[in-house]
Amino acid sequence: MASKIIAFFNQSGGVGKTTLTQNLGYALGQRSHRVLLVDMDPQASLTAFMGLHPYDINPTVANSLLTSEPLPIHKDLHQIDLAPANISLSGVEFQLISAMSREWKLKRVLEPISQDYDFILVDCPPSLGILSILGLVASTDVVVPVQTQFKSFLGIELLLDTISQIRTEVNSQLKVSAIIPTVFARSNAQDKSILGALHEQLGHVAPILEPIPRATAFADASMERLPLALFDSKHAANKILDSIAATIETF
Repeated sequence: MASKIIAFFNQSGGVGKTTLTQNLGYALGQRSHRVLLVDMDPQASLTAFMGLHPYDINPTVANSLLTSEPLPIHKDLHQIDLAPANISLSGVEFQLISAMSREWKLKRVLEPISQDYDFILVDCPPSLGILSILGLVASTDVVVPVQTQFKSFLGIELLLDTISQIRTEVNSQLKVSAIIPTVFARSNAQDKSILGALHEQLGHVAPILEPIPRATAFADASMERLPLALFDSKHAANKILDSIAATIETF
C-alpha cells in the first residue's frame, strides 16, 4: 500500500508548521508507523531540529529535484527518517523556471520510495512559490496549521484558494484533511475568539483539531534538536500531539 503523503502548509511564518511536522512525525513513529520527513524549506529548520547541520549536508532534496537522483535519506533519527534541506534549495525555484512539468518534480522523486513508508510528511516553506506547489502536487492530504491570531486568520482565504487551484489544475485528489490551531493561549481573549471563528467559518472545509498550546518547551526542545516527547515526556502538549497523530492515521 502506498504511503499517505501529507503537506504541512501555510504561507505565513511562525505558525508552528515545522514544529508540528517534527513532533507529529515522531508521534506517528511511536505508533509503529514507518515515517519519512521531507524538508522543502530552504531555511532548513526541520533538518536542524532533527539534529543535522544543514550547511554540512550534501546531497539534499535540492539535488533530487534538479537531477532526479534518488532522494537522500538519513535513517533512524529518533526512529524516523529525514530527507534534508539546506540553503541550496533556494536556488531550485529559479532553476526550475524553464523545466518541463516542474510541478511534478517532487512527486516523481517520492514515487520510488512511497511503498517504504506509511506516512511521508512534507514541511513546505512559508510562501506560495514553486517549492510549496511541489509539496502540494506530491501530496494526498494537506494539514494547515493556523496561529490563533487575527493576522494569521486573515491569510487563510488566500491559502485555501491556492490549494483549490492545485486541486483543479494539477492534483484532483488533494484533500484539506485538518486545520490545527497553534500557539494557543487559553487565557487570551483574542486566541479564544479566533479559535471560535475557525470552527464557525472553516469547520465545513476540514476538521478543526485540538489547539496546540503556546509553550516555550517547544522552542527549548528545538534548541536541543529533539521532539518534545523526548525533551519533556511529561509536558501536557504530548497528549494533544498523540491525539492528532491518531487522527492522521484515519486520513
